[in-house]
Amino acid sequence: MHSILRRKTASARVHHALVAIVCIASGAAGAQTAFPHKPVKLVVGFAAGGPTDVVARAFADHASRALGQPFVVDNKPGANTILAAQAVASAPADGYTLLFGATNHTMIPGLYAGRVKFDAVKSFKPLCTVATSPTVLVVGQALPVKSLADYMARARKEPGRLSAGTAGVGSSGHFATEMFARANSLQLNHVPYKGAAPVVTDLVGGQLDSSFATLGSVLPQIKSGKLTALAVASPKRSSLLPDVATFAEAGGGKYSADAWYGLLAPAGLDDAIAQQLERVARDFVQSPAANGKLRGLGLDADATCGAAFASQVSREVATYTQIARDLDLKAD
Repeated sequence: MHSILRRKTASARVHHALVAIVCIASGAAGAQTAFPHKPVKLVVGFAAGGPTDVVARAFADHASRALGQPFVVDNKPGANTILAAQAVASAPADGYTLLFGATNHTMIPGLYAGRVKFDAVKSFKPLCTVATSPTVLVVGQALPVKSLADYMARARKEPGRLSAGTAGVGSSGHFATEMFARANSLQLNHVPYKGAAPVVTDLVGGQLDSSFATLGSVLPQIKSGKLTALAVASPKRSSLLPDVATFAEAGGGKYSADAWYGLLAPAGLDDAIAQQLERVARDFVQSPAANGKLRGLGLDADATCGAAFASQVSREVATYTQIARDLDLKAD
């Protein structure tokens, strides 16, 4: 009798132990699959205070509230955002280290061919853009043209005479200028500056004819009448300049040069986590608070996600790499 009781007791203990093990294992599995269960790092390749950083911080605040874990901005400026991109490309693909990047990410292969340890396409999983800033062709009051047609006619009449200032060799404005000139068989006089601010100063002062600039950098001068916007290089008109035609509408062909700001993860990120982050990005773009913040920076809210964003990144890399090769552009 005692032997039977001992066997039953032992059997019960084994049963309870197995149940406990199963529960622990299930809990561990649940903890492993729950995202996020710790802070998420957003790596930004620019110093604090710039447009990319400001947008990243606005997104981080929204994502923190949406997912219940802190999204922390980690600024890693330097080397034209290569340091930030390398840090994310070499991080585990678990969703806890993300790149909050911009269009210049797709210019890295062309400008630094063979000098970086990552592939701008294959090393990343593009998740979502959250904002765009269309390139806008602006002229100062010293250049007597009032339309894109007039500008193009003048450029054809005097090849290489019209000056087009940009923030520097290999900048987004430089690529935008070359793309437009090539698409329309024009010769413009590219004048590289060290940054966007002196370009605007010389445009207003009459020392420069024109510039293919990001809208945010020249919006105040357009609003005040110091600069004239001839066309915006985006598929549709900007909500910030609804009266200014697109290049396609104004006769400049299917020319588009949006600057984007968005979220990329290391390649190999689990699809379920990617989709979760994409939903948060879409919600951010649709929120009134985000729209107000972005408009204040001269940006349009925009969510291009998943395969569409990945395709856009691939196209841009191919385009900018070809232009850099043709012009023999290499960053220092």
